Amino acid sequence: MVPNPPTDMPRITPHLFYDDIATATDWLIKAFGFELKLRMTNKAGQVVHTELEVADSLFMLGWTAENENWVSPQEIGGRSTARLYVFVDDVDAHCERARAAGAKITREPADAFWGDRLYECVDLEGHIWKFAMHIFDVDNRNLKRPEDM
Repeated sequence: MVPNPPTDMPRITPHLFYDDIATATDWLIKAFGFELKLRMTNKAGQVVHTELEVADSLFMLGWTAENENWVSPQEIGGRSTARLYVFVDDVDAHCERARAAGAKITREPADAFWGDRLYECVDLEGHIWKFAMHIFDVDNRNLKRPEDM
C-alpha cells in the first residue's frame, strides 16, 4: 500500500495559474529563493507545470493555456482571490531580495499585532504574497484586531 499523500507531498498544495510558467518559475526562484522540484514540458517544449519548494512546503504552477477556467490575476485586471502567507527566516532581507528582482512591494516590513513581522508584495503576473517571520507569541485564544485596523 502506498502512502497518501505521497511522502514527498504536503496534504494541501496551492496551485497558482500563470500565463508564462517558464518566466514565472525562474522569477520566483530569483525573487523569493524558492527551489525547483519539478519542471514539466509538453511535446512542443513549452513549460506547462512546475513545482516549487520552500522549506517544508510546496506549491504548483499551472499553465493557463491548458484550461479555459484558469486565469492569472493579470487577465482579470490584477484582482486576486487569494494570497499566500509564507514564513521565511529573515523577512527584511527577503523583502530586499524581492524588491531587487522587481517585486511590487505593497506593504513594507512591519511588526503585526499577532506576533509576526511581515511584508506584502505582488509578483510579475499579479499574485499576492505575504512573507513573515514570527517574532513574538500572543495569546491567540482571545486575539482581537486593534480598533485602528
